[in-house]
Amino acid sequence: MAPDHSRSELNRLWQRGCELLGSQYAIMGGAMTWLSERNLVSALSNAGGFGVIACGSMTSDMLDREIAATFELTDRPFGVNLITLHPDLEELIGVCIDRKVSHVVLAGGLPRDTDISRLKEAAVKVIAFAPALPIARRLVRSGADGIIIEGAEAGGHIGPVSTSVLAQEILPHVTEVPVFVAGGLGRGDVVALYLRMGASGCQLGTRFVCAAECIAHPKFKGAFIRANARDATPTIQLDPQFPVIPVRALVNEGTRRFHEFQREVIAKFHAGEVEQKAAQLDIEHFWAGALRRAAIDGDVEHGSLMAGQSVGMVKKEQPVEEIIQELVGQANRALAA
Repeated sequence: MAPDHSRSELNRLWQRGCELLGSQYAIMGGAMTWLSERNLVSALSNAGGFGVIACGSMTSDMLDREIAATFELTDRPFGVNLITLHPDLEELIGVCIDRKVSHVVLAGGLPRDTDISRLKEAAVKVIAFAPALPIARRLVRSGADGIIIEGAEAGGHIGPVSTSVLAQEILPHVTEVPVFVAGGLGRGDVVALYLRMGASGCQLGTRFVCAAECIAHPKFKGAFIRANARDATPTIQLDPQFPVIPVRALVNEGTRRFHEFQREVIAKFHAGEVEQKAAQLDIEHFWAGALRRAAIDGDVEHGSLMAGQSVGMVKKEQPVEEIIQELVGQANRALAA
Protein backbone atom coordinates (compact mmCIF):
# COMPACT_ATOMS: atom_id res chain seq x y z
CA MET A 1 0.00 0.00 0.00
CA ALA A 2 1.44 3.38 -1.03
CA PRO A 3 2.18 5.84 1.79
CA ASP A 4 -0.34 8.64 2.31
CA HIS A 5 1.87 11.69 1.76
CA SER A 6 -0.96 14.14 2.50
CA ARG A 7 -1.31 12.64 5.98
CA SER A 8 2.42 13.03 6.67
CA GLU A 9 2.25 16.57 5.26
CA LEU A 10 -0.55 17.49 7.66
CA ASN A 11 1.42 16.03 10.56
CA ARG A 12 4.44 18.12 9.53
CA LEU A 13 2.46 21.34 9.13
CA TRP A 14 0.84 21.26 12.55
CA GLN A 15 3.59 19.45 14.42
CA ARG A 16 4.50 22.52 16.52
CA GLY A 17 0.87 23.00 17.47
CA CYS A 18 0.45 19.34 18.42
CA GLU A 19 3.63 19.44 20.50
CA LEU A 20 2.49 22.55 22.38
CA LEU A 21 -0.97 21.13 23.07
CA GLY A 22 0.14 17.56 23.65
CA SER A 23 -2.63 16.37 21.32
CA GLN A 24 -2.80 14.18 18.22
CA TYR A 25 -4.41 16.96 16.17
CA ALA A 26 -3.82 20.69 16.57
CA ILE A 27 -7.56 21.36 16.73
CA MET A 28 -8.56 23.44 19.74
CA GLY A 29 -12.13 23.74 20.91
CA GLY A 30 -13.25 27.34 21.27
CA ALA A 31 -14.20 28.20 24.84
CA MET A 32 -17.99 28.71 24.73
CA THR A 33 -19.60 29.85 27.98
CA TRP A 34 -22.03 27.24 29.40
CA LEU A 35 -21.16 24.75 26.64
CA SER A 36 -17.41 24.18 26.91
CA GLU A 37 -17.70 22.17 30.11
CA ARG A 38 -16.58 18.71 31.22
CA ASN A 39 -18.56 16.71 28.63
CA LEU A 40 -17.56 18.56 25.46
CA VAL A 41 -14.03 19.31 26.68
CA SER A 42 -13.23 15.69 27.54
CA ALA A 43 -14.80 14.46 24.30
CA LEU A 44 -12.58 16.80 22.27
CA SER A 45 -9.42 15.70 24.05
CA ASN A 46 -10.36 12.01 23.92
CA ALA A 47 -10.92 12.32 20.15
CA GLY A 48 -7.39 13.63 19.61
CA GLY A 49 -8.20 17.34 19.67
CA PHE A 50 -7.75 19.78 22.54
CA GLY A 51 -10.70 20.73 24.73
CA VAL A 52 -10.79 24.03 26.63
CA ILE A 53 -13.03 24.73 29.63
CA ALA A 54 -14.77 28.10 29.42
CA CYS A 55 -14.41 29.58 32.90
CA GLY A 56 -16.44 32.67 32.01
CA SER A 57 -17.88 34.14 35.21
CA MET A 58 -17.36 31.00 37.31
CA THR A 59 -16.20 31.37 40.91
CA SER A 60 -12.98 29.66 41.92
CA ASP A 61 -14.94 26.86 43.64
CA MET A 62 -17.02 26.26 40.51
CA LEU A 63 -13.91 26.13 38.32
CA ASP A 64 -12.21 23.77 40.76
CA ARG A 65 -15.14 21.34 40.53
CA GLU A 66 -15.28 21.58 36.74
CA ILE A 67 -11.59 20.84 36.33
CA ALA A 68 -11.80 17.88 38.70
CA ALA A 69 -14.83 16.51 36.84
CA THR A 70 -13.04 16.86 33.50
CA PHE A 71 -10.02 14.93 34.80
CA GLU A 72 -12.47 12.14 35.69
CA LEU A 73 -13.49 11.90 32.01
CA THR A 74 -10.13 12.18 30.23
CA ASP A 75 -6.46 11.49 30.89
CA ARG A 76 -5.41 13.64 27.93
CA PRO A 77 -4.36 17.30 28.06
CA PHE A 78 -6.99 20.03 28.10
CA GLY A 79 -6.93 23.73 28.87
CA VAL A 80 -8.86 26.36 30.82
CA ASN A 81 -9.90 29.67 29.29
CA LEU A 82 -9.70 32.53 31.80
CA ILE A 83 -11.08 36.03 31.18
CA THR A 84 -8.40 38.58 32.09
CA LEU A 85 -11.05 41.03 33.35
CA HIS A 86 -12.48 38.54 35.86
CA PRO A 87 -12.35 40.16 39.32
CA ASP A 88 -11.01 36.92 40.84
CA LEU A 89 -8.45 36.18 38.12
CA GLU A 90 -5.60 35.57 40.57
CA GLU A 91 -7.69 33.03 42.50
CA LEU A 92 -8.69 31.29 39.27
CA ILE A 93 -5.05 31.07 38.20
CA GLY A 94 -4.31 29.53 41.59
CA VAL A 95 -7.00 26.89 41.03
CA CYS A 96 -5.49 25.97 37.64
CA ILE A 97 -2.02 25.68 39.19
CA ASP A 98 -3.23 23.66 42.18
CA ARG A 99 -5.19 21.30 39.92
CA LYS A 100 -2.13 20.92 37.67
CA VAL A 101 -3.92 22.06 34.52
CA SER A 102 -1.40 21.83 31.69
CA HIS A 103 -2.57 24.85 29.65
CA VAL A 104 -4.31 28.16 30.35
CA VAL A 105 -5.79 30.34 27.61
CA LEU A 106 -5.98 34.03 28.57
CA ALA A 107 -8.75 35.91 26.78
CA GLY A 108 -10.84 39.08 26.92
CA GLY A 109 -7.99 41.59 27.10
CA LEU A 110 -4.22 41.95 27.22
CA PRO A 111 -2.94 39.70 30.03
CA ARG A 112 -0.56 41.08 32.65
CA ASP A 113 3.06 39.99 32.48
CA THR A 114 2.85 38.96 36.14
CA ASP A 115 0.00 36.54 35.39
CA ILE A 116 1.89 34.98 32.49
CA SER A 117 5.04 34.65 34.62
CA ARG A 118 3.14 33.07 37.52
CA LEU A 119 1.64 30.43 35.24
CA LYS A 120 4.94 29.67 33.52
CA GLU A 121 6.76 29.37 36.83
CA ALA A 122 4.22 26.64 37.68
CA ALA A 123 5.03 24.87 34.37
CA VAL A 124 1.66 25.84 32.84
CA LYS A 125 1.67 26.55 29.10
CA VAL A 126 0.15 29.97 28.33
CA ILE A 127 -1.80 30.72 25.15
CA ALA A 128 -3.23 34.20 24.52
CA PHE A 129 -5.33 36.03 21.93
CA ALA A 130 -3.76 38.62 19.66
CA PRO A 131 -6.09 40.89 17.63
CA ALA A 132 -3.17 42.70 15.96
CA LEU A 133 0.51 42.16 15.08
CA PRO A 134 1.95 44.54 17.74
CA ILE A 135 -0.03 42.73 20.45
CA ALA A 136 1.13 39.35 19.16
CA ARG A 137 4.74 40.51 19.34
CA ARG A 138 4.23 41.88 22.85
CA LEU A 139 2.69 38.61 24.02
CA VAL A 140 5.65 36.67 22.65
CA ARG A 141 8.04 38.99 24.51
CA SER A 142 5.97 38.49 27.68
CA GLY A 143 6.46 34.73 27.45
CA ALA A 144 3.27 33.41 25.83
CA ASP A 145 3.85 29.87 24.54
CA GLY A 146 1.24 30.19 21.78
CA ILE A 147 -0.98 32.77 20.10
CA ILE A 148 -4.57 32.59 18.84
CA ILE A 149 -5.68 35.00 16.12
CA GLU A 150 -9.48 35.15 15.89
CA GLY A 151 -11.26 37.02 13.14
CA ALA A 152 -14.59 38.85 13.10
CA GLU A 153 -16.33 35.82 11.56
CA ALA A 154 -16.28 34.15 14.98
CA GLY A 155 -19.28 33.86 17.28
CA GLY A 156 -19.71 35.81 20.50
CA HIS A 157 -17.64 38.92 21.22
CA ILE A 158 -15.68 39.86 18.13
CA GLY A 159 -13.07 42.32 16.89
CA PRO A 160 -13.29 44.33 13.66
CA VAL A 161 -10.80 42.43 11.45
CA SER A 162 -11.49 39.28 9.41
CA THR A 163 -9.61 36.03 9.90
CA SER A 164 -8.05 36.13 6.43
CA VAL A 165 -6.61 39.63 6.99
CA LEU A 166 -5.30 38.78 10.48
CA ALA A 167 -3.62 35.69 9.04
CA GLN A 168 -1.88 37.76 6.36
CA GLU A 169 -0.81 40.39 8.87
CA ILE A 170 0.44 38.08 11.61
CA LEU A 171 1.44 34.64 10.29
CA PRO A 172 4.46 35.77 8.23
CA HIS A 173 5.86 37.79 11.13
CA VAL A 174 5.24 35.71 14.27
CA THR A 175 7.27 32.55 14.00
CA GLU A 176 8.75 32.25 17.50
CA VAL A 177 5.70 30.41 18.87
CA PRO A 178 2.85 28.37 17.36
CA VAL A 179 -0.06 30.46 16.07
CA PHE A 180 -3.62 29.06 15.96
CA VAL A 181 -6.15 30.52 13.53
CA ALA A 182 -9.80 30.94 14.57
CA GLY A 183 -12.99 32.60 13.40
CA GLY A 184 -15.29 31.29 10.69
CA LEU A 185 -13.55 27.92 10.27
CA GLY A 186 -15.90 25.08 9.43
CA ARG A 187 -13.96 22.78 7.09
CA GLY A 188 -10.59 21.06 7.15
CA ASP A 189 -9.52 22.28 3.72
CA VAL A 190 -9.44 25.91 4.86
CA VAL A 191 -7.50 24.79 7.93
CA ALA A 192 -4.94 23.24 5.57
CA LEU A 193 -4.62 26.56 3.71
CA TYR A 194 -3.85 28.45 6.92
CA LEU A 195 -1.36 25.76 7.93
CA ARG A 196 0.42 26.28 4.62
CA MET A 197 0.48 30.02 5.35
CA GLY A 198 2.37 29.32 8.58
CA ALA A 199 -0.28 28.55 11.20
CA SER A 200 0.42 25.67 13.58
CA GLY A 201 -3.20 24.76 14.28
CA CYS A 202 -6.75 26.00 14.49
CA GLN A 203 -9.57 26.71 16.93
CA LEU A 204 -13.24 25.97 16.22
CA GLY A 205 -16.26 26.69 18.38
CA THR A 206 -19.45 26.89 16.32
CA ARG A 207 -18.72 23.58 14.59
CA PHE A 208 -18.84 21.77 17.95
CA VAL A 209 -22.11 23.25 19.26
CA CYS A 210 -24.03 20.44 17.56
CA ALA A 211 -21.69 17.73 18.80
CA ALA A 212 -23.59 14.88 20.40
CA GLU A 213 -21.57 15.40 23.59
CA CYS A 214 -22.39 19.11 23.80
CA ILE A 215 -25.00 19.89 26.49
CA ALA A 216 -26.66 22.65 24.41
CA HIS A 217 -30.48 22.51 24.42
CA PRO A 218 -31.98 20.66 21.41
CA LYS A 219 -33.72 23.90 20.34
CA PHE A 220 -30.36 25.71 20.40
CA LYS A 221 -28.78 23.00 18.23
CA GLY A 222 -31.80 23.07 15.91
CA ALA A 223 -31.36 26.81 15.37
CA PHE A 224 -27.73 26.21 14.34
CA ILE A 225 -28.63 23.41 11.95
CA ARG A 226 -31.27 25.58 10.22
CA ALA A 227 -29.12 28.72 10.03
CA ASN A 228 -27.12 30.10 7.12
CA ALA A 229 -23.91 32.14 7.35
CA ARG A 230 -25.77 35.41 6.72
CA ASP A 231 -28.01 34.75 9.76
CA ALA A 232 -25.05 35.23 12.15
CA THR A 233 -24.69 39.00 12.40
CA PRO A 234 -23.01 41.35 14.92
CA THR A 235 -25.04 43.51 17.27
CA ILE A 236 -25.28 47.14 16.16
CA GLN A 237 -24.23 50.21 18.12
CA LEU A 238 -26.73 53.01 17.58
CA ASP A 239 -24.95 55.88 19.33
CA PRO A 240 -21.17 56.35 19.82
CA GLN A 241 -21.93 57.89 23.23
CA PHE A 242 -23.12 54.43 24.27
CA PRO A 243 -20.49 51.95 23.05
CA VAL A 244 -21.57 48.35 22.45
CA ILE A 245 -19.01 45.56 22.12
CA PRO A 246 -20.14 43.69 18.99
CA VAL A 247 -21.46 40.18 19.57
CA ARG A 248 -22.08 37.90 16.60
CA ALA A 249 -25.25 35.85 17.01
CA LEU A 250 -28.18 34.48 15.03
CA VAL A 251 -30.87 37.10 14.51
CA ASN A 252 -33.98 36.49 16.59
CA GLU A 253 -36.57 38.43 18.53
CA GLY A 254 -33.95 39.13 21.22
CA THR A 255 -31.59 40.91 18.82
CA ARG A 256 -34.45 42.94 17.35
CA ARG A 257 -35.59 43.89 20.85
CA PHE A 258 -32.01 44.94 21.74
CA HIS A 259 -32.01 47.52 18.94
CA GLU A 260 -35.35 48.87 20.14
CA PHE A 261 -34.13 48.91 23.74
CA GLN A 262 -31.06 50.96 22.79
CA ARG A 263 -33.30 53.52 21.05
CA GLU A 264 -35.57 53.74 24.11
CA VAL A 265 -32.69 54.20 26.57
CA ILE A 266 -30.90 56.75 24.38
CA ALA A 267 -34.14 58.71 23.96
CA LYS A 268 -34.58 58.79 27.74
CA PHE A 269 -31.01 60.11 28.11
CA HIS A 270 -31.56 62.90 25.58
CA ALA A 271 -34.84 63.76 27.31
CA GLY A 272 -32.97 64.14 30.60
CA GLU A 273 -34.81 61.24 32.23
CA VAL A 274 -31.69 59.19 32.96
CA GLU A 275 -27.96 59.90 33.42
CA GLN A 276 -25.44 58.66 30.84
CA LYS A 277 -23.77 56.14 33.18
CA ALA A 278 -27.10 54.61 34.18
CA ALA A 279 -28.18 54.47 30.54
CA GLN A 280 -24.93 52.71 29.58
CA LEU A 281 -25.40 50.16 32.37
CA ASP A 282 -28.95 49.47 31.21
CA ILE A 283 -27.66 48.72 27.70
CA GLU A 284 -24.81 46.53 28.98
CA HIS A 285 -27.13 44.55 31.27
CA PHE A 286 -29.69 43.82 28.55
CA TRP A 287 -28.03 40.55 27.59
CA ALA A 288 -27.30 39.38 31.16
CA GLY A 289 -28.11 35.67 31.27
CA ALA A 290 -29.27 35.70 27.64
CA LEU A 291 -26.81 33.06 26.43
CA ARG A 292 -27.80 30.64 29.18
CA ARG A 293 -31.50 31.24 28.41
CA ALA A 294 -30.91 30.13 24.82
CA ALA A 295 -28.11 27.55 25.07
CA ILE A 296 -29.23 25.74 28.22
CA ASP A 297 -32.90 26.63 28.77
CA GLY A 298 -33.87 26.56 25.08
CA ASP A 299 -35.38 30.07 24.76
CA VAL A 300 -34.15 30.58 21.21
CA GLU A 301 -36.51 33.51 20.56
CA HIS A 302 -35.41 35.84 23.34
CA GLY A 303 -32.02 34.44 24.41
CA SER A 304 -28.67 35.04 22.71
CA LEU A 305 -27.82 32.60 19.91
CA MET A 306 -24.09 33.35 19.74
CA ALA A 307 -22.75 31.76 16.56
CA GLY A 308 -19.94 32.24 14.06
CA GLN A 309 -20.52 32.60 10.34
CA SER A 310 -19.42 28.99 9.89
CA VAL A 311 -22.84 28.06 11.29
CA GLY A 312 -24.00 27.50 7.72
CA MET A 313 -21.68 24.47 7.59
CA VAL A 314 -23.31 22.87 10.64
CA LYS A 315 -25.78 20.43 9.05
CA LYS A 316 -26.53 17.82 11.71
CA GLU A 317 -25.70 16.57 15.18
CA GLN A 318 -22.56 14.41 15.15
CA PRO A 319 -20.22 12.84 17.71
CA VAL A 320 -17.09 14.91 18.37
CA GLU A 321 -14.83 12.19 17.01
CA GLU A 322 -16.78 12.14 13.74
CA ILE A 323 -16.47 15.92 13.37
CA ILE A 324 -12.72 15.83 14.02
CA GLN A 325 -12.15 12.96 11.58
CA GLU A 326 -14.18 14.87 8.98
CA LEU A 327 -11.97 17.95 9.46
CA VAL A 328 -8.76 15.88 9.31
CA GLY A 329 -9.95 14.03 6.20
CA GLN A 330 -10.82 17.30 4.42
CA ALA A 331 -7.40 18.73 5.33
CA ASN A 332 -5.61 15.65 4.03
CA ARG A 333 -7.54 15.67 0.74
CA ALA A 334 -6.82 19.37 0.26
CA LEU A 335 -3.10 18.80 0.80
CA ALA A 336 -3.11 15.81 -1.57
CA ALA A 337 -4.78 17.92 -4.26
